[in-house]
This record gives sequence, C-alpha cells and structure tokens, in this order.
Amino acid sequence: MAPELRHLRYLLAVADHGNFTRAAEELRIAQPTLSQQVKQLERAIGAQLLDRTGRTVRLTDAGAAYAQHARRALRDLAAAERAVHDVADLSRGHLRLGVTPTFSAYLVGPLTADLHARHPGITLDLRELAQDRIEAALLADELDLGIAFAGPHPPGLAATALFTETLSLVRAADPDDSRAPRPLPAAELAGRHLALLSQDFATRTHIDAYFAAQRVRPEVAVETDSLQALVEIVRRTSLATVLPDAITHDHPHLTPVPLDPALPARTAALLHREAGYRSAAARAFARLAEDLVHSRPYLAGGRAAVST
Repeated sequence: MAPELRHLRYLLAVADHGNFTRAAEELRIAQPTLSQQVKQLERAIGAQLLDRTGRTVRLTDAGAAYAQHARRALRDLAAAERAVHDVADLSRGHLRLGVTPTFSAYLVGPLTADLHARHPGITLDLRELAQDRIEAALLADELDLGIAFAGPHPPGLAATALFTETLSLVRAADPDDSRAPRPLPAAELAGRHLALLSQDFATRTHIDAYFAAQRVRPEVAVETDSLQALVEIVRRTSLATVLPDAITHDHPHLTPVPLDPALPARTAALLHREAGYRSAAARAFARLAEDLVHSRPYLAGGRAAVST
C-alpha cells in the first residue's frame, strides 16, 4: 500500500500533540481509526515512526526524518493548490501578511486602503507578530509576506529594503507654537519622565540600547504593550515617548523632536521565502508597497535602495 496524504497528516498530528486522543479530536476521527491508519503507514514505510512506550508519544529517529519530508510535501502541495487558484488579473486572491507591531501604527492602514482600492477581490489575512515569529511563519509557509526590519535573517528568507525608519522623541503638539522643535541633546533625557513601549517590543530594545550608549537614564513613568494607548497617553499628558517619526504624520496632535545624537535608523524591509511560490496577490502587494513609499515624502525621503 502506498502512503496517502491523509497518512502524512495523521502522523504529523500525532507528532505535534504527542497524544493519539488529542490528535484524533483535532482530526475529527475516532482514535482507533487514527491508530490503525498510522500503523498502516508504518507497514508501508517498513519502519517504526512513533515511540508509544512513554507517557507521551514521540517520533522515532526514522519518524523524525520522515516527518520532516512529510511537512515539506504538504507545504509544497498547499503552495501548488494556491498556484492553481491564483488569478493573475487579481480579480480574486488571498494574501497572508505579517507585520511587526510599530508598522501597524502608520503603515498598515495606508497599505490596506490601497490594496482594497486597487484590488477589492483580494482578501487579506493580517497578523501582528514579533519579527522572529514572522520569519518562522514565512519559512513554514504560514505567511506569504512580512514587513519587518532588515537582516540578518535566517537562511531561506529574502529581504527587499523599503525605506529607512527614523525615531525621535515624540510629545503632544503645542497648537500655539508652529516652529520646528530644536534638536534635544540626549543628556537632557536624564531623569525625564517618559511613556514607553514594553520590553516585549524590538523598538524598546532599540531605544534602551540608545539610552545605554548615551549613558542617560530617563524615568519610565508608563510602560504599555499597546501603541494606540501610548499615542493617547502622550497626546493627553505631558509625558513624551520615543517612536518612529512617521507615526506623527497621521497624528497631527503629536510632534517629533529630533534627538542629538540621533537614534540609529532602521531599514524597513519586505520579507518572503526565497524558494516559495509568490502569488499574483503577493507580487501586487510588493509593487503597492513600493508605490506607497514613493508617494509619501516622509517615507520616500529615507527610501532604502538596498535589496538582499
């Protein structure tokens, strides 16, 4: 008997759950049926794929090797199915996009609006994830594209630079003062009360590294894992924060204050799997992202020209 696709899915479900009962529940089949199907696969392969002797069912060495190829086969099959259903005229399609959190504040809205205006038949599955999770999801073919920061990246991923993101001190705008703020020496941040993103954010790590390099220690009066909450706090209080300058262009009640020396800039990049199938929707979104950067002066002015 030659193995069938269901056998691969059954084996991987048991391996992922470490338990036949939970795997059967996920697959919505009876546990005896699942056990029988896995045994059929083992007979067809001529090797024991699962170690059933412990409290948790584990892959044997042969099973681990087989599972690796099974996952790749199922992933390639899913890509093939998407390719068959892909419509080059973009009358329909589906895009799975992952973004790091700070881009949600100023980039996701315009990109989604442009995508829907140009290609209303394309549905978007948008996920806000940490960069390492975006990279893992791309390699596992769980995402088509990611917007994160330029390298280094794991083998198998390619990055196309979009623009250079700059960060500044951000405070509530003074409606009575239209003058551009003067650069603020970093030393003046010592002891100043700030509201900052939590340490779960890569942006916070970037900010803390800058503070350490400048040997200043501000007082963190508020720490939050919500960008929306942070913007509202700064807008309504005397607290300042550190965020990408671009956020202030969609929030006229916020003013960026350049720091001296400036925080190190970061390159925003569009990530994709090197060997993965790129749908018409993914290719259209990449073009749309480049168009948006050209059309917005505060992004185009810092446009990055490097592709990797």
